[in-house]
Amino acid sequence: MAFAGARILSLESRRAAEMATLIRKQGGEPFAAPSMREVELERHEEAFAFGEQLLAGAFDGVILLTGVGMRLLWKTLLTRFSEEDLKAALGRTTIIVRGPKPSAAIRELGLVAQVQVPEPNTWRELLETMASRGEKRVALQEYGKSNATLIEGLRAQGREVSPVRIYGWDLPEDLGPLREAAAKLARGEFDVVLLTTSMQLINLMRIAEQDGIGPGALEGLRKARIGSIGPTTTETVEEYGLQADFEPSHPKMGLLVNEMATR
Repeated sequence: MAFAGARILSLESRRAAEMATLIRKQGGEPFAAPSMREVELERHEEAFAFGEQLLAGAFDGVILLTGVGMRLLWKTLLTRFSEEDLKAALGRTTIIVRGPKPSAAIRELGLVAQVQVPEPNTWRELLETMASRGEKRVALQEYGKSNATLIEGLRAQGREVSPVRIYGWDLPEDLGPLREAAAKLARGEFDVVLLTTSMQLINLMRIAEQDGIGPGALEGLRKARIGSIGPTTTETVEEYGLQADFEPSHPKMGLLVNEMATR
């Protein structure tokens, strides 16, 4: 089989079991270490401020970066504002979506995005898409951690940008598997590391540094082959001085496993 018994580190959380099954089907030996959990922020001032401004007609455009973020934002807004009023206000703005997931989330509300950012759906394609557009006052629904480069790029285009951060990523409640993964990595016990989002690597290194094995974990990553779901995750890999060995033809988990296995 393609992986031929290679030791594969998977940091996937929500679909950890599915990821492990895909790896086994390709002949790999998976080690599943859920690395993150999605949490709503305790304070929702940004969301409510966004809702008030949206209803007041303060935005020409609303940029949606993730489907999960959009759904959580909507759920939060409905605790304070009328659904009918919110939909009407969104319908009066240009809705820009980064990829298929936020596009699906907005369709669930009975609305349609006017602008779709092409694959691979990174901040670069978003800036290129926005370059020729006239929306000057935009709200930006953020995801996980803030993307300062994207915000600065939009402002450099002459826009007034209002970031709206509605959820964040935290460490998993059970840190045991992630700690064990960092230790194994520092001992050079993985042949392949698969990343389906940037925060997996960030949280892995956060734990490695807490345990005093940061340099060893980085060395383990250098020796292993790194499979990245796409350019956004690859950028984070490079921020750590590492190199992604592979990206799939499309940013999907199954393609990441199967196509890397054939490599």
